[in-house]
Amino acid sequence: MISQIYPCLWFDGHAHNAAEHYCSVFSNASVTSETAMATEFVVSGQRILCINGGPEFIPNPSVSFFVVCETEQELDLLWDRLMQTGIARMPLARYDWSEKYGWLQDRYHINWQLSLGKMENVGQKISPSLLFTGELNGKAEEAVQFYTSVFKNSSVREILRYTAGKNETEGNIAHARFILEKSMFMAMDSSLPHQFSFNEAISFIVECSTQIEIDYYWEKLSAYPEAEQCGWLKDKFGISWQIIPSILSKLMNDPEKSKNVVHAFMLMKKFNIEKLLEAAGS
Repeated sequence: MISQIYPCLWFDGHAHNAAEHYCSVFSNASVTSETAMATEFVVSGQRILCINGGPEFIPNPSVSFFVVCETEQELDLLWDRLMQTGIARMPLARYDWSEKYGWLQDRYHINWQLSLGKMENVGQKISPSLLFTGELNGKAEEAVQFYTSVFKNSSVREILRYTAGKNETEGNIAHARFILEKSMFMAMDSSLPHQFSFNEAISFIVECSTQIEIDYYWEKLSAYPEAEQCGWLKDKFGISWQIIPSILSKLMNDPEKSKNVVHAFMLMKKFNIEKLLEAAGS
């Protein structure tokens, strides 16, 4: 049974500093584990992993994080903290969908959407939001239907469509909310001439307790064999996933076993739990 789905943020050597920064930005946040390769922190019970991946990939607005703020004071404080050396993509203002909302890109190129609202209406403090642009514009609904068919405990909560006169393709997704294994995701289409699309800088980790589950999600999600490496895959929309065994973090946190475990999984595409345990001497 899946333990959790949670985001992974790719940094060029700044994973620790980024995690510490976000823990200073958000209340109820703390670092929960750390190795030379990665730092994990939790915000309001939600896990986020930061990894030191190198200079190859840089985050962009194709994946942003929607944050529900229940008071204007909280929203303003988060905006000020995240905006330090950041860029405002949509200024704080009143919009049709929120009394107060803003979109920014922070110092680490991570994009955040801050919105005044009620947690009870969204159900999650921070939700990944997928933006389908360029050749993928118009694919948001297909993606929502695909992901909710792949993940067993899933549901579509809301779909809002563009109407005529909105400078967007009528009928495309203006905003969608859907649940994948208790994790809230959002999606939207945009026909604007954005110069970005999904890349490996932000991926989603799926922790599996059995090899059967790993095999299942690998078969359902992987669409580009050339992208398969060390548990990573890329789906048909270009979004990256890490399909990993839930036991991996325990093996990696054991200094006597981690070196052999790393050597073993560096040779793998899809993770093999039995071989990882053999490498760990278990």
